[in-house]
Amino acid sequence: MYKSLIMGFSLIVFTSCQQEPKTIEISTDQYHAVVGRLTAVMVHDIFSPPVASRIYNYPNIAAYEVIKHQNKDYVTLSGQLHGLSHVPQPDTTQQIDYKVAAIVAYLDVGKALVFSEDRIETYSDSLYGSWQTINKKTFEDSKAYGLSVAQHIKEWLAKDNYAQTRTMPKFTVNTEDPSRWQPTPPDYMDGIEPHWRKIRPSIIDSAAQFTPHKHPEFSLEKESPFYVEVLETHQVGKTIKEEGEGSEKLEIAQFWDCNPYVSTHKGHLMFATKKITPGAHWIGICKIACIKANADFAKTIYAYTKTSIAISDAFISCWDEKYRSNLIRPETLINQHIDENWEPVLQTPPFPEYTSGHSVVSGAASTVLTEIFGDQFAFDDDTEVPYGLPVRSFTSFNTAADEAAISRLYGGIHYRSAIDLGLEQGRNLGNFVINRLKMTQNHSKVVGNP
Repeated sequence: MYKSLIMGFSLIVFTSCQQEPKTIEISTDQYHAVVGRLTAVMVHDIFSPPVASRIYNYPNIAAYEVIKHQNKDYVTLSGQLHGLSHVPQPDTTQQIDYKVAAIVAYLDVGKALVFSEDRIETYSDSLYGSWQTINKKTFEDSKAYGLSVAQHIKEWLAKDNYAQTRTMPKFTVNTEDPSRWQPTPPDYMDGIEPHWRKIRPSIIDSAAQFTPHKHPEFSLEKESPFYVEVLETHQVGKTIKEEGEGSEKLEIAQFWDCNPYVSTHKGHLMFATKKITPGAHWIGICKIACIKANADFAKTIYAYTKTSIAISDAFISCWDEKYRSNLIRPETLINQHIDENWEPVLQTPPFPEYTSGHSVVSGAASTVLTEIFGDQFAFDDDTEVPYGLPVRSFTSFNTAADEAAISRLYGGIHYRSAIDLGLEQGRNLGNFVINRLKMTQNHSKVVGNP
């Protein structure tokens, strides 16, 4: 009888151990991985810089609205972001893992914004399959909640005027005014996203809220401030070409190129090189900062979300000015009036010159990242390593932004004013995001610091 009792007790213990639910382990590395997957799909699909910023923005917001339930220090963005109503609340009787739900929400919203949906589905199916085998009940409850939040965000993003801008007319080139933008070599593409100012911003009041100071008045008079800037761009580019490989200015220009589509023509052949956008580079820097700071899962999503909101609104602000001032690119003027054989170090992107998009976005992103991680946050930037470029080191986000901005002069694609005033425009916008957007219970508190 004693032996039977021991065997019975052992069976109960064994059975209870077998039935004990397992935890789905999700690390911050997993979130970095899903952001990286979306980036890879965007590179494959060749989205322009403004559109790419929109694609980063909405999935991070969806993930944030889920993960805030795991840490009550975070507050909802509903009622703060234009048009965003309260997202569905979780059913507390369900076994919801908010990390799982956040990734589900991110991937589902991201899938709706790219062309190659199958590349996201294949990735998510693999993740979901492994999670389901660990704990089916928790996975299904978490997935259901993540999808409900994703659906809410998708209904919200559908009203940002993006779909309407797809059918608006192409940009009309003004060939009568010598100061106006003209398509540039080698492909002479139409101006991209001329109606981006009509996209609903996330947090800024309007596209024109941070209109920069006017650039120097267009003039071809040799001593005029504008023409002096033209000459500077020409001379800097010429000097870099003469210095050749090993020139630090050349390395800086190439490191911050971030042109998602660079076409190369050789005889009758043409091939394209696909890379990340300026916004993607700063999303990469956000990843580097999160890892170095040992940010927890919630703070990681917080950092990505705040940064992506700043980047997205920065592109709206910048594109508003680009198609208002409609300023001609250095390459066009230099070829017409100084040196017909001159070529910029970088390929000129297909949209007007003023202000510099990389400068505006870098100013905004670096300002927000400084607020999150600190002013003297040194880091090694390996974002461009997959594209064959070496690591560059920076003592702060602001020094990185300064270098990103000046890279446009070294690349021969901007004048000095577009860089300096673009940085100012972006930093003003970044400060507005910091002051207006409340994401924590204590507005000045950054949660999750190690």
